[in-house]
Amino acid sequence: MSRLPAVLITGGAGFIGAHVTRAILADDRYELLQVVVLDDLSGGFPDNVPDSRRVTFMEGSIVDHRLVDELFETFDVRFVFHLAAYAAEGLSHFIRRFNYTNNLIGSINLINASVRHGVERFVFTSSIAVYGAAQVPMLESSVPHPEDPYGIAKLAVEQDLESAHRQFGLHYTVFRPHNVYGEFQNIGDRYRNVVGIFMNRVMQRQPLPVFGDGLQQRAFSYVGDLIPAIVSSPFVPAADGEIFNIGAAVPLTVLELAESVAREFGVQPELQFLPSRNEVRLAWSDHSKTEQVFGPLPSTTLADGLHRMAEWARHTGPRRSRPFADIEITKGLPPSWRNEDL
Repeated sequence: MSRLPAVLITGGAGFIGAHVTRAILADDRYELLQVVVLDDLSGGFPDNVPDSRRVTFMEGSIVDHRLVDELFETFDVRFVFHLAAYAAEGLSHFIRRFNYTNNLIGSINLINASVRHGVERFVFTSSIAVYGAAQVPMLESSVPHPEDPYGIAKLAVEQDLESAHRQFGLHYTVFRPHNVYGEFQNIGDRYRNVVGIFMNRVMQRQPLPVFGDGLQQRAFSYVGDLIPAIVSSPFVPAADGEIFNIGAAVPLTVLELAESVAREFGVQPELQFLPSRNEVRLAWSDHSKTEQVFGPLPSTTLADGLHRMAEWARHTGPRRSRPFADIEITKGLPPSWRNEDL
Protein backbone atom coordinates (compact mmCIF):
# COMPACT_ATOMS: atom_id res chain seq x y z
CA MET A 1 0.00 0.00 0.00
CA SER A 2 1.37 3.43 -0.97
CA ARG A 3 2.05 5.92 1.78
CA LEU A 4 0.11 9.16 1.97
CA PRO A 5 2.25 12.23 1.20
CA ALA A 6 2.40 14.35 4.32
CA VAL A 7 3.90 17.23 6.24
CA LEU A 8 4.93 16.42 9.81
CA ILE A 9 4.58 19.01 12.57
CA THR A 10 6.11 18.05 15.89
CA GLY A 11 4.72 19.95 18.85
CA GLY A 12 1.65 20.76 16.78
CA ALA A 13 -0.63 20.72 19.82
CA GLY A 14 1.59 23.29 21.48
CA PHE A 15 1.96 27.01 21.03
CA ILE A 16 3.83 27.88 17.83
CA GLY A 17 2.98 24.47 16.37
CA ALA A 18 -0.74 25.20 16.58
CA HIS A 19 -0.24 28.33 14.49
CA VAL A 20 2.00 26.57 11.98
CA THR A 21 -0.59 23.81 11.56
CA ARG A 22 -3.36 26.28 10.80
CA ALA A 23 -1.20 28.22 8.37
CA ILE A 24 -0.22 25.08 6.47
CA LEU A 25 -3.87 24.03 6.17
CA ALA A 26 -4.65 27.42 4.64
CA ASP A 27 -1.65 27.41 2.26
CA ASP A 28 -2.33 26.16 -1.28
CA ARG A 29 1.25 24.91 -1.59
CA TYR A 30 0.44 22.17 0.92
CA GLU A 31 -3.11 21.37 -0.21
CA LEU A 32 -2.26 17.88 -1.50
CA LEU A 33 -0.51 16.84 1.70
CA GLN A 34 -1.86 15.21 4.81
CA VAL A 35 -0.91 17.12 7.97
CA VAL A 36 0.46 14.86 10.71
CA VAL A 37 0.74 16.35 14.20
CA LEU A 38 2.96 14.55 16.71
CA ASP A 39 2.77 15.82 20.30
CA ASP A 40 3.18 14.23 23.73
CA LEU A 41 0.85 16.85 25.31
CA SER A 42 3.44 17.71 27.96
CA GLY A 43 2.90 21.38 27.18
CA GLY A 44 0.19 21.35 24.55
CA PHE A 45 -3.50 20.58 24.47
CA PRO A 46 -5.60 18.40 22.14
CA ASP A 47 -8.02 21.24 21.42
CA ASN A 48 -5.12 23.23 19.91
CA VAL A 49 -5.13 20.76 16.99
CA PRO A 50 -7.55 21.83 14.22
CA ASP A 51 -10.50 19.55 13.56
CA SER A 52 -9.88 18.76 9.91
CA ARG A 53 -10.05 15.66 7.73
CA ARG A 54 -6.57 16.52 6.54
CA VAL A 55 -5.11 16.39 10.05
CA THR A 56 -3.93 13.21 11.75
CA PHE A 57 -3.06 13.67 15.41
CA MET A 58 -0.67 11.21 17.04
CA GLU A 59 -0.05 11.45 20.76
CA GLY A 60 3.54 10.46 21.42
CA SER A 61 7.06 11.70 21.98
CA ILE A 62 9.91 12.33 19.57
CA VAL A 63 12.08 10.61 22.19
CA ASP A 64 10.41 7.32 21.18
CA HIS A 65 12.51 6.48 18.12
CA ARG A 66 10.38 3.44 17.31
CA LEU A 67 7.27 5.62 17.13
CA VAL A 68 9.09 8.17 14.97
CA ASP A 69 10.29 5.43 12.61
CA GLU A 70 6.79 3.94 12.43
CA LEU A 71 5.34 7.33 11.55
CA PHE A 72 7.79 7.76 8.67
CA GLU A 73 6.97 4.25 7.46
CA THR A 74 3.24 5.03 7.52
CA PHE A 75 3.41 8.44 5.84
CA ASP A 76 5.51 9.75 2.96
CA VAL A 77 6.79 12.74 4.90
CA ARG A 78 7.87 15.47 2.49
CA PHE A 79 8.43 18.29 4.99
CA VAL A 80 9.22 18.32 8.70
CA PHE A 81 8.44 21.30 10.93
CA HIS A 82 10.17 20.48 14.18
CA LEU A 83 8.71 22.65 16.95
CA ALA A 84 8.55 20.13 19.81
CA ALA A 85 10.76 21.21 22.72
CA TYR A 86 10.72 21.97 26.41
CA ALA A 87 11.81 25.58 26.08
CA ALA A 88 12.54 26.57 29.67
CA GLU A 89 15.98 28.16 29.55
CA GLY A 90 16.27 28.94 33.25
CA LEU A 91 14.92 25.60 34.41
CA SER A 92 17.17 23.67 32.01
CA HIS A 93 20.09 24.08 34.44
CA PHE A 94 18.19 21.90 36.91
CA ILE A 95 16.73 19.32 34.49
CA ARG A 96 19.79 18.60 32.38
CA ARG A 97 19.03 14.97 31.54
CA PHE A 98 15.41 15.79 30.68
CA ASN A 99 16.55 18.77 28.61
CA TYR A 100 19.06 16.86 26.50
CA THR A 101 16.82 13.83 26.10
CA ASN A 102 13.86 15.86 24.83
CA ASN A 103 15.56 18.71 23.02
CA LEU A 104 18.59 16.94 21.56
CA ILE A 105 18.07 13.17 21.39
CA GLY A 106 14.45 13.58 20.26
CA SER A 107 15.61 15.88 17.48
CA ILE A 108 18.23 13.36 16.36
CA ASN A 109 15.52 10.70 16.07
CA LEU A 110 13.71 12.98 13.62
CA ILE A 111 16.88 13.81 11.68
CA ASN A 112 17.73 10.11 11.33
CA ALA A 113 14.27 9.32 9.97
CA SER A 114 14.36 12.34 7.66
CA VAL A 115 17.67 11.24 6.15
CA ARG A 116 16.49 7.66 5.65
CA HIS A 117 13.25 8.71 3.96
CA GLY A 118 14.51 11.60 1.83
CA VAL A 119 12.62 14.48 3.42
CA GLU A 120 12.64 17.51 1.11
CA ARG A 121 13.12 20.14 3.85
CA PHE A 122 13.60 19.97 7.61
CA VAL A 123 12.51 23.23 9.28
CA PHE A 124 13.80 23.62 12.83
CA THR A 125 12.86 26.22 15.42
CA SER A 126 15.97 26.90 17.43
CA SER A 127 16.34 29.91 19.77
CA ILE A 128 18.43 33.01 20.38
CA ALA A 129 19.49 31.14 23.53
CA VAL A 130 22.30 29.78 21.35
CA TYR A 131 23.97 33.21 21.43
CA GLY A 132 24.34 33.48 25.19
CA ALA A 133 25.35 36.90 26.50
CA ALA A 134 26.35 38.16 23.08
CA GLN A 135 26.48 41.80 22.09
CA VAL A 136 23.04 43.07 21.11
CA PRO A 137 21.51 43.06 18.64
CA MET A 138 22.45 39.42 18.08
CA LEU A 139 23.52 38.53 14.54
CA GLU A 140 23.47 35.18 12.75
CA SER A 141 27.17 35.76 12.06
CA SER A 142 27.93 35.99 15.81
CA VAL A 143 29.84 33.07 17.31
CA PRO A 144 27.29 31.17 19.47
CA HIS A 145 28.17 30.76 23.13
CA PRO A 146 25.08 29.43 24.93
CA GLU A 147 25.00 29.83 28.70
CA ASP A 148 22.34 27.25 29.60
CA PRO A 149 21.68 23.60 28.69
CA TYR A 150 18.64 24.57 26.63
CA GLY A 151 20.73 26.78 24.36
CA ILE A 152 23.45 24.14 24.18
CA ALA A 153 20.92 21.54 23.02
CA LYS A 154 19.49 23.86 20.38
CA LEU A 155 22.94 24.69 19.03
CA ALA A 156 23.85 21.00 18.91
CA VAL A 157 20.78 20.27 16.77
CA GLU A 158 21.71 23.12 14.42
CA GLN A 159 25.20 21.68 14.06
CA ASP A 160 23.87 18.17 13.50
CA LEU A 161 21.60 19.45 10.73
CA GLU A 162 24.60 21.05 9.05
CA SER A 163 26.49 17.77 9.38
CA ALA A 164 23.54 15.79 7.99
CA HIS A 165 23.42 18.13 5.02
CA ARG A 166 27.13 17.67 4.28
CA GLN A 167 27.01 13.91 4.71
CA PHE A 168 23.58 13.01 3.34
CA GLY A 169 22.27 16.07 1.52
CA LEU A 170 19.45 16.76 3.98
CA HIS A 171 17.98 20.17 3.19
CA TYR A 172 17.13 22.27 6.22
CA THR A 173 16.24 25.77 7.44
CA VAL A 174 16.74 27.01 11.00
CA PHE A 175 14.84 29.83 12.70
CA ARG A 176 15.96 31.43 15.95
CA PRO A 177 12.84 33.04 17.46
CA HIS A 178 12.81 34.83 20.79
CA ASN A 179 10.32 35.66 23.55
CA VAL A 180 7.30 34.64 21.51
CA TYR A 181 3.79 35.18 22.89
CA GLY A 182 0.24 34.87 21.63
CA GLU A 183 -2.82 32.68 21.44
CA PHE A 184 -2.48 28.96 22.30
CA GLN A 185 0.44 29.61 24.65
CA ASN A 186 0.48 27.44 27.77
CA ILE A 187 -0.12 30.21 30.30
CA GLY A 188 -0.08 27.65 33.11
CA ASP A 189 3.66 26.96 32.74
CA ARG A 190 5.38 28.76 35.62
CA TYR A 191 8.91 28.33 34.27
CA ARG A 192 8.72 29.95 30.85
CA ASN A 193 6.82 32.48 28.72
CA VAL A 194 6.68 35.53 30.97
CA VAL A 195 3.77 37.09 29.05
CA GLY A 196 1.68 33.99 29.69
CA ILE A 197 2.74 33.87 33.34
CA PHE A 198 1.75 37.51 33.84
CA MET A 199 -1.64 37.08 32.17
CA ASN A 200 -2.39 33.88 34.07
CA ARG A 201 -1.67 35.55 37.39
CA VAL A 202 -3.49 38.80 36.59
CA MET A 203 -6.64 36.80 35.84
CA GLN A 204 -6.28 35.12 39.24
CA ARG A 205 -5.60 38.47 40.97
CA GLN A 206 -2.14 37.33 42.01
CA PRO A 207 1.06 39.40 42.04
CA LEU A 208 3.38 39.24 39.03
CA PRO A 209 6.71 37.51 39.81
CA VAL A 210 9.78 39.51 38.74
CA PHE A 211 13.28 38.06 39.10
CA GLY A 212 15.85 40.62 40.24
CA ASP A 213 15.21 44.27 39.44
CA GLY A 214 13.06 43.62 36.36
CA LEU A 215 15.36 45.66 34.12
CA GLN A 216 16.23 42.66 31.93
CA GLN A 217 15.51 43.62 28.33
CA ARG A 218 13.76 41.46 25.75
CA ALA A 219 12.02 42.04 22.43
CA PHE A 220 8.65 40.30 22.82
CA SER A 221 7.49 38.75 19.55
CA TYR A 222 3.87 38.20 18.55
CA VAL A 223 3.52 34.68 17.20
CA GLY A 224 1.59 35.66 14.08
CA ASP A 225 4.54 37.69 12.82
CA LEU A 226 6.77 34.60 12.69
CA ILE A 227 4.49 32.17 10.89
CA PRO A 228 4.65 33.41 7.26
CA ALA A 229 8.43 32.98 7.01
CA ILE A 230 8.44 29.62 8.78
CA VAL A 231 5.68 28.13 6.61
CA SER A 232 7.03 29.48 3.32
CA SER A 233 10.67 28.52 3.98
CA PRO A 234 10.61 25.12 2.17
CA PHE A 235 9.72 26.97 -1.05
CA VAL A 236 12.37 29.70 -0.75
CA PRO A 237 15.62 28.49 -2.37
CA ALA A 238 17.69 31.13 -0.57
CA ALA A 239 16.52 29.72 2.79
CA ASP A 240 18.05 26.30 2.17
CA GLY A 241 20.81 25.55 4.66
CA GLU A 242 20.46 28.94 6.33
CA ILE A 243 19.82 30.24 9.85
CA PHE A 244 17.50 33.17 10.49
CA ASN A 245 16.74 35.33 13.50
CA ILE A 246 13.03 36.03 13.65
CA GLY A 247 10.86 38.09 15.95
CA ALA A 248 10.33 41.60 17.25
CA ALA A 249 12.99 44.29 17.07
CA VAL A 250 12.02 46.70 19.87
CA PRO A 251 13.29 45.70 23.34
CA LEU A 252 11.65 46.65 26.62
CA THR A 253 12.18 45.74 30.25
CA VAL A 254 10.28 43.11 32.19
CA LEU A 255 8.91 45.94 34.35
CA GLU A 256 7.55 47.67 31.25
CA LEU A 257 6.01 44.40 30.11
CA ALA A 258 4.29 43.97 33.50
CA GLU A 259 2.81 47.44 33.19
CA SER A 260 1.59 46.73 29.65
CA VAL A 261 -0.07 43.44 30.62
CA ALA A 262 -1.76 45.03 33.65
CA ARG A 263 -2.98 47.91 31.49
CA GLU A 264 -4.55 45.48 29.02
CA PHE A 265 -6.54 43.93 31.89
CA GLY A 266 -7.41 47.30 33.39
CA VAL A 267 -5.57 46.83 36.69
CA GLN A 268 -2.59 48.28 38.47
CA PRO A 269 0.42 45.93 38.40
CA GLU A 270 1.20 44.28 41.73
CA LEU A 271 4.78 43.04 41.55
CA GLN A 272 6.43 40.27 43.56
CA PHE A 273 10.18 40.82 43.41
CA LEU A 274 12.16 37.58 43.67
CA PRO A 275 15.90 36.90 43.96
CA SER A 276 17.85 37.25 40.72
CA ARG A 277 18.47 34.11 38.71
CA ASN A 278 21.24 33.21 36.29
CA GLU A 279 20.02 34.57 32.96
CA VAL A 280 21.15 36.69 30.03
CA ARG A 281 20.30 40.30 30.86
CA LEU A 282 20.04 41.79 27.36
CA ALA A 283 18.61 39.67 24.54
CA TRP A 284 17.24 40.76 21.21
CA SER A 285 18.36 40.16 17.65
CA ASP A 286 18.87 41.71 14.24
CA HIS A 287 16.49 40.52 11.49
CA SER A 288 17.94 42.12 8.37
CA LYS A 289 18.96 38.75 6.90
CA THR A 290 15.44 37.41 7.35
CA GLU A 291 13.91 40.46 5.66
CA GLN A 292 16.41 40.21 2.81
CA VAL A 293 15.42 36.61 2.05
CA PHE A 294 11.69 36.62 2.89
CA GLY A 295 10.82 40.25 2.27
CA PRO A 296 8.87 42.47 4.68
CA LEU A 297 7.25 40.47 7.47
CA PRO A 298 4.28 41.38 9.68
CA SER A 299 5.13 43.63 12.61
CA THR A 300 2.46 43.64 15.31
CA THR A 301 2.78 46.28 18.03
CA LEU A 302 3.07 45.05 21.59
CA ALA A 303 -0.27 46.66 22.49
CA ASP A 304 -2.08 44.91 19.62
CA GLY A 305 -0.38 41.57 20.27
CA LEU A 306 -1.15 41.66 23.98
CA HIS A 307 -4.76 42.55 23.23
CA ARG A 308 -5.18 39.59 20.87
CA MET A 309 -3.61 37.21 23.37
CA ALA A 310 -5.62 38.65 26.27
CA GLU A 311 -8.90 38.20 24.37
CA TRP A 312 -8.02 34.54 23.86
CA ALA A 313 -6.82 34.14 27.47
CA ARG A 314 -10.02 35.64 28.88
CA HIS A 315 -12.04 33.18 26.82
CA THR A 316 -9.83 30.23 27.79
CA GLY A 317 -9.52 31.22 31.44
CA PRO A 318 -6.56 30.85 33.79
CA ARG A 319 -4.70 27.58 34.03
CA ARG A 320 -3.31 25.93 37.13
CA SER A 321 0.44 26.37 37.41
CA ARG A 322 2.01 23.05 38.34
CA PRO A 323 5.55 22.43 39.56
CA PHE A 324 7.92 20.41 37.37
CA ALA A 325 7.78 16.89 38.76
CA ASP A 326 11.34 15.69 38.19
CA ILE A 327 13.87 18.32 39.22
CA GLU A 328 17.30 16.67 38.94
CA ILE A 329 19.41 19.29 40.75
CA THR A 330 18.09 21.42 43.59
CA LYS A 331 21.33 23.31 44.30
CA GLY A 332 20.70 26.94 43.38
CA LEU A 333 17.08 26.31 42.34
CA PRO A 334 15.18 29.60 42.76
CA PRO A 335 13.13 29.33 45.98
CA SER A 336 9.98 30.45 44.19
CA TRP A 337 10.20 27.41 41.92
CA ARG A 338 9.93 25.18 44.98
CA ASN A 339 6.64 26.77 45.98
CA GLU A 340 3.74 24.66 44.81
CA ASP A 341 1.32 27.57 45.25
CA LEU A 342 3.21 29.89 42.90
